[in-house]
Amino acid sequence: MIREAPLVTEDLSFKQDELPADRSLVIVDDDRSFLQRLARAMELRGFEVRFGHSVAEGVDLIREKAPAFAVVDMRLEDGSGLDVIAELAKARPDARAIVLTGYGNIATAVSAVKLGAVDYLAKPADADDVTDALLAPTDSKAPPPENPMSADRVRWEHIQRVYELCNRNVSETARRLNMHRRTLQRILAKRAPK
Repeated sequence: MIREAPLVTEDLSFKQDELPADRSLVIVDDDRSFLQRLARAMELRGFEVRFGHSVAEGVDLIREKAPAFAVVDMRLEDGSGLDVIAELAKARPDARAIVLTGYGNIATAVSAVKLGAVDYLAKPADADDVTDALLAPTDSKAPPPENPMSADRVRWEHIQRVYELCNRNVSETARRLNMHRRTLQRILAKRAPK
């Protein structure tokens, strides 16, 4: 079932004149408490929010009325948030979308950007960071990271990228990386290094 968040007219922390005329925003996330908090925070910043909890609901919201903005979780109960981003790109190519995830890696970030996402934020994302990402000028560059990735993390990201490019085929990934299959399986089973 698709729910529509009530519109809040009170603006506590954001200047209305900084928002474009079309303030429609779709948020898709299966973490219901996070979704409620983010929807409320974005309403307080002047956005007209509609939200869903699954890929199917997100696609329905976009087909019903394509929004100017979207915030989509990468992993949803019924699939990948990239399917929602792809649908938005078809329905409204000028829309600005960002992807949220707690399972970030370079391969999925690249896929999200290729499908039309303008940014990729780690969860739990702050509403100010989401707003800044949605409204950032298209020619702006992200500031350099405060804490760049470690060499172990860069290696892990490279392995994840090759794994994604091989359509998650462990044997093919191991062959391309010149790595033993079981070693690769152990690496894939672990969390990303910091």
